[in-house]
Amino acid sequence: MDLHKLIFGVYPYVALVVFFLGSWIRFDKEQYTWKSDSSQLLSKKYMRMASNLFHVGIIAIFFGHMAGLLTPHAIFGTLGVSDMTHQWVAILAGAVFGGLCLIGGVTLWLRRMLNVRVRAASRWMDINILGWLMLTLMLGLSTLPVSIGHAHENNAGVMIVLAEWAQSIVYLHPNPDLLLSVDMVYKIHIFFGMSVFLFFPFTRLVHVWSAPFGYLFRAYQIVRAKRVRV
Repeated sequence: MDLHKLIFGVYPYVALVVFFLGSWIRFDKEQYTWKSDSSQLLSKKYMRMASNLFHVGIIAIFFGHMAGLLTPHAIFGTLGVSDMTHQWVAILAGAVFGGLCLIGGVTLWLRRMLNVRVRAASRWMDINILGWLMLTLMLGLSTLPVSIGHAHENNAGVMIVLAEWAQSIVYLHPNPDLLLSVDMVYKIHIFFGMSVFLFFPFTRLVHVWSAPFGYLFRAYQIVRAKRVRV
């Protein structure tokens, strides 16, 4: 088996098995480590702005990738969305939300690196997973000029091939040969993106599984100060 087939035909399943099985084992065995490890109490400077930009950007990018890559091509046609419209929407959304995520993520990374209190409380993986996410994001943004070039040539072929490859992985009939003619920058971005799933169970990212949607609807918490009697 050559390296291309190993990376794009086998590695996705290795990453996904570790992602699901590792998350389940960690939740079962180490629930006290199942948290976001927020550092806001240590330093609030830039935290709210950077965190909001990062989370809005990365959530939009994740669901955008899910919808764009895993929706069967025929459904877009049924909805009246042409291939070129699909491509331009992906380019514009990727540029906007990728930019927001990059600003927020780089600010958070610099905060962890340069703020003495935050750095002292950060684990090795806290710094490295954020750095890996930013590298993955920058690789994704670097695909935009290539995609724009394809769009100006009225060529949506690469976008369709990427979607067909992703669907072949999900449907358990991997076809790595689909990516043979794809530009190298896409391949590197895909590899970095798959590796995020591989690292996921060993990082603070596990808190994503416990997204606190209930916070949006819960009642305000009442806090009373304790009076000290003299």
